[in-house]
Amino acid sequence: MTVETHGDDRLAARLEELLGPRHPVVAAAVVSPRGTAVAGRGTGPDSDFEIGSISKGVTGLLYADALARGEIGPDTTLGDLLPLDGTPAAEVTLASLSTHRSGLPSLPASAHPWRRTLALWRHGTNPYGENLAQLLDQARKVRLGKPRPRYSNFGFELLGHALARAAATTYAELLHRRIAAPLELDRCYVPATADQLRPGALTGTGRRGRPKEPWTGEALGPAGGIRASITGMARLTAALLEGTAPGIAALDPVTSFGAGARIGAAWITTPVRGRPVTWHNGGTGGFRSWLGIDRAASTGVVVLSATARSVDRHGFALLTEYGATGR
Repeated sequence: MTVETHGDDRLAARLEELLGPRHPVVAAAVVSPRGTAVAGRGTGPDSDFEIGSISKGVTGLLYADALARGEIGPDTTLGDLLPLDGTPAAEVTLASLSTHRSGLPSLPASAHPWRRTLALWRHGTNPYGENLAQLLDQARKVRLGKPRPRYSNFGFELLGHALARAAATTYAELLHRRIAAPLELDRCYVPATADQLRPGALTGTGRRGRPKEPWTGEALGPAGGIRASITGMARLTAALLEGTAPGIAALDPVTSFGAGARIGAAWITTPVRGRPVTWHNGGTGGFRSWLGIDRAASTGVVVLSATARSVDRHGFALLTEYGATGR
């Protein structure tokens, strides 16, 4: 099968070498002191992908921005902003949510995560889809564990909606107002339902090439529901490198997160060949994504794929290559 490629020739060639035929629909961007290079295969520069948990990184920016604005404080709790009726989740601080130390599970038991995962595997169905009211109902019933490092989709869903409530708006509007519009990210949005997908929205596929339902849902947005184009993600990466992105303090690590890693507000910093790399990845039913920056080298890389195969090592490889050469 011949797949059309576009964009920067060098980057397009490296995409072909690194990713091969297992990622027939893929795009990448490299931002460096020499400028921005964008390339893709099987898609155009304005098609939008599900960026998965890179959404948490965006929510981290919104969290740090809200702190800077004085809308929230270090000790603000979920119960200060959301109607959780004095339940255990009401005492969880936004700061603990931002570093995955809240004691909340990845998903609540009341959401029947194993049943949803099985439906995804068998039928490609969206395992999410809740609205905000349903999310809050789950939060009122959840049990808290020990406040130790534990990656939580549920926690970041609640964090994002709490930030929106602090700003007297919705998460979708908060994203548009404070990130997408200022940085001119034309295709960066949160569809609550499949009928809100915009023209050019790609359909993701599983490892065997079967199409997957889009992961939409009002509740999901802050943790994994954002869609964006490669050109938009390149602009976001440039703003992160320049320090002009709202909430840029989210990138600064504040505590440990696993062996050798540290975490800020969602963003993970890991030493790679002696250099600190700040990054986040993402995965949904039919998409994989990776965004990383080497701040010392003023270089960043984004890889988006409409296939459920990891692109993490490819992203790290590109960042190492371009960061070493500066071009």
